[in-house]
Amino acid sequence: MITTIQLSPSTREKLAALKATPRETYDELLNKLIALVPEGDDEGLYTDSFRMGLLNARLDIRARRVTDHDLVKKRLGL
Repeated sequence: MITTIQLSPSTREKLAALKATPRETYDELLNKLIALVPEGDDEGLYTDSFRMGLLNARLDIRARRVTDHDLVKKRLGL
């Protein structure tokens, strides 16, 4: 079954810029992006909430919304 999703024009432009070829479908592109979030490791599969946490952590790092571990230790006097 095919469905329609609503995207802002700017989001559509960003997705279009990520296409490997003009013929690549948005479904193929989105599946490649989803595959960037690991499904698990040698200990087993991750839960969906854990996978979302990983994705959000990567976004936090990219947006510099993190504090350096050594800085936290220094502030705590450890």
